[in-house]
Amino acid sequence: MAVNDRGNIRRRLAVLLASVAVCMNGVQPLQAHAQENDLGLASVADDDAKMLLRANELVYNRDVEKVTASGGVQIYYNRYRMVAQRVEYDQQSGRVIARGNIELIEPDGNRIYADELDVTDDFGQGFLNALRVETTDNTRIAAESAERLPGDLMVLNNGVYTACLPCAQKPGKAPLWQVKAQRVVQNGQTHTVRLENARFELFGMPIGFLPFIEVPDHTVERKSGFLFPTMSLDDNLGFGITVPYYHVFSPHMDATLSPTYYTGQGVLLQAEIRNRFETGDHKFRFAGINQRDPHAFDTGSSDYRADTRLMAASEGRFQINPRWTFGWDVMVQSDNNFSKTYSLDGVSDDVFRNEVYLTGLGERNHFDLRAFYFNVQDTAYINNAEKRQAIVYPSLDYKYIAPEPVAGGELSVTTNFTNLSRREEDFLFEGTTARYAGLEGNYSRFTTEAEWKRTFTTSGGLLLTPILAARGDALRHSSSDPSLTIFPGDPIRERTFSHDLEDSGSYGRYMLTAGLEARYPFLITGENSSHIIEPVAQVFVRPDEPLAGGLPNEDAQSFVFDATNLFERDKFSGFDRIEGGTRANVGLRYTGSFDNGVGLRSVVGQSFHLGGQNSFATEDLVNVGANSGLETDRSDYVGMAGIDLPIGISLEAGARFDEETFDLQRTDASISYTSARISGSLAYTQIEAQPEYGSSSDTELLQSSTGFRVNENWSLSGSAIWDLKEQEIIRRGIGITYADECTIFTLAYADEPASSTNANDWSISARITFRTLGDIDLGSGSL
Repeated sequence: MAVNDRGNIRRRLAVLLASVAVCMNGVQPLQAHAQENDLGLASVADDDAKMLLRANELVYNRDVEKVTASGGVQIYYNRYRMVAQRVEYDQQSGRVIARGNIELIEPDGNRIYADELDVTDDFGQGFLNALRVETTDNTRIAAESAERLPGDLMVLNNGVYTACLPCAQKPGKAPLWQVKAQRVVQNGQTHTVRLENARFELFGMPIGFLPFIEVPDHTVERKSGFLFPTMSLDDNLGFGITVPYYHVFSPHMDATLSPTYYTGQGVLLQAEIRNRFETGDHKFRFAGINQRDPHAFDTGSSDYRADTRLMAASEGRFQINPRWTFGWDVMVQSDNNFSKTYSLDGVSDDVFRNEVYLTGLGERNHFDLRAFYFNVQDTAYINNAEKRQAIVYPSLDYKYIAPEPVAGGELSVTTNFTNLSRREEDFLFEGTTARYAGLEGNYSRFTTEAEWKRTFTTSGGLLLTPILAARGDALRHSSSDPSLTIFPGDPIRERTFSHDLEDSGSYGRYMLTAGLEARYPFLITGENSSHIIEPVAQVFVRPDEPLAGGLPNEDAQSFVFDATNLFERDKFSGFDRIEGGTRANVGLRYTGSFDNGVGLRSVVGQSFHLGGQNSFATEDLVNVGANSGLETDRSDYVGMAGIDLPIGISLEAGARFDEETFDLQRTDASISYTSARISGSLAYTQIEAQPEYGSSSDTELLQSSTGFRVNENWSLSGSAIWDLKEQEIIRRGIGITYADECTIFTLAYADEPASSTNANDWSISARITFRTLGDIDLGSGSL
């Protein structure tokens, strides 16, 4: 063979490899890797790259100008590998022909098979017979033949696409799902793939047919067009079908229009417009419907009395710099339950929190500034529940920890500013007391607190931690007088409630605290275990709480005394109340571990009021300390214990016992189990009646969730909450899931029999996920 022919043969065979690669190009983009392969050949496309050709026989016929390689032909070029029984190149016609068990392996691992390949040397025209493509992500394409046509067109005849693996026992069995098309046309100029006479098959049976469908090819990141339809089934809405349309306005702006037709209520129109900027993004959503049959809802409800219903929402988030973030999430609607009833995306919570925020995060400090407005979504026509919610403008939290030790210890500063108003008094009468969760009017408070602590270790192993804290508050309120008469004129039920609230005006208060914590951990080691027993004692000396109970309490209303806050310096949950007086906390911590994987942990202790005014025995607007276990000089006993077993079982229980009778006042217990086939949890909560705190009866709740894997593909799940005292189910749901390498299917049912705030008593939801194709959602419920 003449030396000057070698470069020509090399270039022509390179065209052969490129031609087959383009057949795969319509399925998945090629990837170039800048590295050398095992043969030491160049790794990126290069006309001068080395090529290795192996064959049993290589013949060059000068008379007809034809090069033939036959007998186990192997070609390595630019990290592509191809094998065939025979490869011919006709210099006169400019055609490259390969025959017999053709297999091409691309650099990214994709494999292309064909029985015959015949193309022009410039790949302007040609065809392949019995084409089959297997990608690295286990997707497969097969076609009887493939043609390359002028105009940068590639046509696959009788093509089949699936992401399912073939059955190992029956390779000829139809996959779980596949898409068949009479013709698949890839247009390299418009970057689209058109499927003609396409049908979707499930278990080998056709379930959907489209005369044609055109989708963008792999080179297009976004393209306008219709998305997968979704369906739903609800109690009062009926059957619904949504056909979303996606539209691209520009590289940084797009939108989705989602009209939904409900058999019960008509057409719901939803839309979302998205903008992306250099430093963040913004979403705008709106929805509207003119209800066909409002009377399908409960009489007198907000859903029943609404005809035209509208919603608009805006959400934005912007990264000012690596530390500072600014954003908002706000929503307005024509009535108070529209978004929840129709499960509008992103705004359907029972209470939607409108907020605007600015946050900053440093290495040792944190800044958070937020304003809130709460949309209470329920079935009540008169939206009093929302009027009783506070409008917060704004709330500021700042925490700073000194980077260097101060006097050998840690110094931290905490700041909070709250400014809010309420349009209507939030009053609740339950048990034997009246609770004012909020008063009509305005309330502002600025709080700053500094804390210093340092731990000393004695030669005997005793750990001593002195704690010093100083706090100051500036407050102002113009709240309504908390007095109310219920059932006026009824000689039996009439009652008047009032509270000694400080007059409207400005106030200041302070709190100085000196404390000492002593811990003496013992380490006990055995042959197969280790144990740490740690007695803990604390004492905090401070004056009485200034203006105790005489000011509004907005953020310290929720209070539970248990083992988790036994050793807290201030056990109130917020800033509006301050724990005052001298108090001691004593207890015992234990941690154990065994070589067989068993772990143990527990805490037990008690708190003692030693002097001054007991803040938890002082009434305020919500009686936050009443029946807490801390309102007496000697508190209730609190304890917690847990065990973790290597077989996947974890048990934990916490309890509070009366300091005199040792009767159970509160119990929290849970057990969870996790294994390869079964997972589940069971939680039990028991709370004795707290009449002064607003709970007139005992509470007993049982909550469960379970998952059971039937086999490799099928699983079941369920959840429920029972009110054991009322002997009723609060919420329940059940679901079934099928999952394999190409399909996930979930069907779920959920309802809330005891709910009075949901317009729909029950819901059914389903989702089918076809890998690489997308999701089909049916229903708005979830499990």
